[in-house]
Formats: sequence, C-alpha cells, structure tokens
Amino acid sequence: MKLRRIFHKKDIRITALKVTIIFMMRLHGNYLKRKASFDVKKLMEQFARLYALGNRSIIADARSEQMQSKLNLKIKYRESFRPFAPSVLAERLSDYFELERESPYMLLVDDVKRENQISYDLEKSLLQEQGDLLAVVNVRRSDIPAVTHVDYSARIQTVTKEKNAYYYEVLKAFEKRTGCGVIVNTSFNVRGEPIVRSPKEAYECFMRTDMDVLVLENFILYKEEQPVFADNENWKEKYELD
Repeated sequence: MKLRRIFHKKDIRITALKVTIIFMMRLHGNYLKRKASFDVKKLMEQFARLYALGNRSIIADARSEQMQSKLNLKIKYRESFRPFAPSVLAERLSDYFELERESPYMLLVDDVKRENQISYDLEKSLLQEQGDLLAVVNVRRSDIPAVTHVDYSARIQTVTKEKNAYYYEVLKAFEKRTGCGVIVNTSFNVRGEPIVRSPKEAYECFMRTDMDVLVLENFILYKEEQPVFADNENWKEKYELD
C-alpha cells in the first residue's frame, strides 16, 4: 500500500477534487467516544446511515450523465439502472430541488427543480433504445443527471456545517471549483457487502474496483501509485447479493 501523508485537511480536499471520483472514509469520532462501550459492528448495523452519509462514502461528480452507469457497473457491480442519491449543501437546496425542508439522513424524496430539468420522453426513449436501460439511464435529464431518476425525482441528503463540518467543507470546496453544490453519495461498499469497517476493508474495496482515489483521514492514495494487488479471495461470492 502506498500512502501520501497530507497534514492539512484542506490539502486533502483540493488534491482529491482534481479527479472525477473521490472516495472518503472517516470515523465519526465524537460519536464513537460517547459509545465506546458498544460493539462497533452492531453500531454500524443499527446506525448505518450515520456512518455512511459523508463519513464512509463513495462520492462522485453529479454533473456527468455517464457517472450513474459507471458507478454501478465498475464500482458497485450491480445493474446499471440503479439510482444514486445526492448530497447537497443545505443553503443551496432550493437551487436544485423542490424539497422545502432539510433531509440530513437521506430519507426524503422530491423532484429536481423544473427549471433544472431537461425534457425527454421515457417511453419513447425505451422504444428508441429497444429497451436498453443503460442507454436510457445515460440520457441527460437535468444539470445533475447522475442523481436524477428517470421520473426526475431524487432521494436527498442536505449537509450543514453544524451536523458534519468535514463533509460540508468537501462540498464547499467542490462548489468553489465547479459552481455545483451537489455531489453523488453512496455507501462505501460493493453490492451485497456491508459498509467497510476498517482501513484494510476500505483498501481492499478500493483496489478491487475502478475507484480512482481513496482518502483515509489525513492519508490519500492514488490507484495508479499502488502496487499490484494480490487478491486470492473469491470476494464476489462471499456475500449474498441484494
């Protein structure tokens, strides 16, 4: 494993945001300190969203119409049509979605704002593509197509500095570079597997997929700098598919 030590979190954000996809794993330190007597695995099973939403996440550029199928086929190893959810800066929620309240745990669904939608006919598209869902998924339906479902809806996570300062600053850095206050956020695992629970599991998941970059607290790993990954485990058969 080849690591680059980064001493400032600002450096992590700036470096990682140069690539198409960013991958970040971060322990929710304060919560774990308060719950130190609990079994971490049980905590993660019971409070999966707490650990996934910007803490143990795969995050990506929502502006690309190819990103949904890329994440599904080359990273999550599941059907190309499966949707992904957006993380959005809370103060910019109304710029992108019809939702009028915060949704910090990605539980609420609402439409992408009409002025951000790009008109298309789903039934006509399916006929034209002879039922090829991959081609339909890759149609640009809005200015954030990677998180816009075929019916223009999205399952939204709002991010505030008060609830997750680290993740909020990542979004702010991305917004500063691109003007976009939304990114794709999905759990750090592949189809059928639990969310990664350790740096070892994070590294294995990183090396087994087409992820570009892995960030572990103050360390950043680039795929092209890593040694050949000797993987003798038939990991795709280890967990039952969902």
